[in-house]
Amino acid sequence: MKNYIPFLNSDPFVAVIRLQGQIANSARGLDNPSLAPVIEKAFRKGKPAAVALEINCPGGSPVQSSLIAARIRRLADEKKIPVFAFVEDVAASGGYWLACAADEIFVDDCSITGSIGVISAGFGLQELIGQYGVERRVHTAGKSKSMLDPFKAENPADVKRLKGWLDNIHENFIAYVKARRGTKLADNPDLFTGEVFIGQKGVEQGLADGIGHIVPVMKARFGDKVRFRRYDVRRSLLDRFGARIMGDAIGSIEDRAAFARFGL
Repeated sequence: MKNYIPFLNSDPFVAVIRLQGQIANSARGLDNPSLAPVIEKAFRKGKPAAVALEINCPGGSPVQSSLIAARIRRLADEKKIPVFAFVEDVAASGGYWLACAADEIFVDDCSITGSIGVISAGFGLQELIGQYGVERRVHTAGKSKSMLDPFKAENPADVKRLKGWLDNIHENFIAYVKARRGTKLADNPDLFTGEVFIGQKGVEQGLADGIGHIVPVMKARFGDKVRFRRYDVRRSLLDRFGARIMGDAIGSIEDRAAFARFGL
């Protein structure tokens, strides 16, 4: 009853945001446009004692990772609300970028954290189309417009240019992790090589603050009567009734491939 009477103190509550799956600029993954209303509501609805991020994410788009993390930090600073991240199977690459938006990061004994690096992958199909007698015809205005065309042999200059892009993104990723984790990080040359760490090893490297799960940790911080309010991305009626079954199937395959990189 006291939760409905304004002049009586109510039990504290923690707003919980689930960040599950690959980060991608599409309707099938975690992205800033889809998560924006969820994050805004979690911070602005009522007066949460904290916001908890449940993370199970193998990574993905660096830009979407940055936008989502920046939104979380902006609201946390504006509302003066602490943020806690709880890693499940994995918070790697962009997933770890999201975890660093929290003030404290907790992992399971078997959680995978890290993979602070950048990757670009593709296929070379120029010999395949030749076997079928297919001639590739590309006409451009601008010498770089056909860069990294999978139907052409790799150009060393294009590869060098791509490597420069990846290095720039990697530098930004490293800078963000250092800014968020600060002196907690271990002096380990392998920390920013894309290496991953399991459970306590991640804690020892300063990638996480401890081993812990959401309910016991939040009860220890805010008392046994703490409540949890969950905020999730709402799917449209068309999505719920299977109008995008094919898209969901493709998204599921992409997710499985991303998690498979970590043996999950």
